[in-house]
Amino acid sequence: MADPLRQFLPYGLEDLPALLHTPRAAPREALSAGLVAYLKRLGAPSASLEAAKRLAHPNSRAIVSGQQAGLLTGPAYTFYKAHAAIKLARTHSTDTPVVPIFWVASQDHDTDEIRSVELLDFEERVHRLTLELPAAHPAGRIPFSPYFSQVCELLRRFGGYSEVRERICKALVGPWSYSEVFARLLLEFLGPLGLVVFDPMAPELAPLFAPALEREIANPLASSEAINRTALAMKQAGLEPALGRGEGATNLFLEGPDGVRRLLRFREGHFEDGERQYTEADLRAILAHDPARLTPAAGLRPVLQDTVLPTAGFVVGPGELRYVAELGGVYELHGLKPPAVIRRMGVVVLEPPIERILQKYGLEAWAFQADPEGAFKAALAQQEARVQAIRGHLARINAEFEQIQRLLSEPTLQRPRHRAQVRIQHELKRLERKILDSALRQDNTIGAQFARLQRHLAPAGPQERVYPFLMYLLKHGEVVLDRLTKLPATGQHTLHLS
Repeated sequence: MADPLRQFLPYGLEDLPALLHTPRAAPREALSAGLVAYLKRLGAPSASLEAAKRLAHPNSRAIVSGQQAGLLTGPAYTFYKAHAAIKLARTHSTDTPVVPIFWVASQDHDTDEIRSVELLDFEERVHRLTLELPAAHPAGRIPFSPYFSQVCELLRRFGGYSEVRERICKALVGPWSYSEVFARLLLEFLGPLGLVVFDPMAPELAPLFAPALEREIANPLASSEAINRTALAMKQAGLEPALGRGEGATNLFLEGPDGVRRLLRFREGHFEDGERQYTEADLRAILAHDPARLTPAAGLRPVLQDTVLPTAGFVVGPGELRYVAELGGVYELHGLKPPAVIRRMGVVVLEPPIERILQKYGLEAWAFQADPEGAFKAALAQQEARVQAIRGHLARINAEFEQIQRLLSEPTLQRPRHRAQVRIQHELKRLERKILDSALRQDNTIGAQFARLQRHLAPAGPQERVYPFLMYLLKHGEVVLDRLTKLPATGQHTLHLS
């Protein structure tokens, strides 16, 4: 974590042991009972249910992570976040239970981000599916059943281990919402490891947030002002804040009668969502009747989470660090101490053919993923005979220019000599780049292998942000999950399948 950011994130991984023994208020009995009821309804395995029951312990703690309810669990880093929470909870659980919890962002209404999936099969064919989800509707309100046949047909075309495919399709079938299907898939594969899944829109759990939401309704701009103050301080420290609240913007969304989730603004003593106005009494009535309709914005969500959960550690992705850093003032408003903010693990999955290509060129997977073309060209240059010959000639030319320099004692001749040397160096380097460009672009073994590495490791950004972890389970079976469980909770890792 960068030092300037650390002043806005007071607790990190090194503080977790102390925070696990710091008093943390939470409605533990109601939380545990609600979770057990919710998990039973979803058909959770016994390990997950037992973990939820342990939350009722008066000194229980939680390691929390979360993500949007992506199609087929979304990008692979969803599993990496969950694994980090599981691993940290196991490491630190002694006589006091520490429970790994995965927060399903069912309230999120950006359906464009959760409606697509991309799979790469053994024949290097890309299978894509994009569902027509209703715009601006929370994932927790969207029925999944209209999309069941499309998703299972995609899995049938993709192939792979039939038992994994059957487990996935079994989790999909039924009268579930989009977020409940996401939760059931996580429970199917990670529930046996003790993961507890938490859906804030679940009727068993939504009422738990009423006290915190009532505080926001009573002082609707306080949390926005706190975020803006921190954002200003971050700018003064040379950091670019991720959040900023506009004039009148609260940290609350309201789901309207049409199912659309809209931001609430507070002006002249009333709330408005662009469709109609609401009084404080109106919102309190909605909260009493259907608490899932009133939901937090990004600037409130982690704080709302920690008003209900006894969170000691919060596992986040690199992009989430900055926005969590802006929430210190919001935590204070709700009388909470922030948890330890822990950057999740990163993973590159290496299938056997890809590992062989990397070894052939002496490439490191993370380096390739960060700069595919640059890393490959640098490795290729070490093996390309023409490039090595050019570099040899260039070394001899530079030596010759050193000899020429001794002949030119006049100061006025040094600059022309230097220009001539630089010009030759530039042209030979340019020729080297053209040789490497040609090798990559030609329809030959080198070009094909570069393209193959790119498809697997950096298809449209880092691998973990494109392909779902379930893709590797479909292709290679349970061994993939078994090897993930052996990796540390933090840091960058390579998961070998050879």
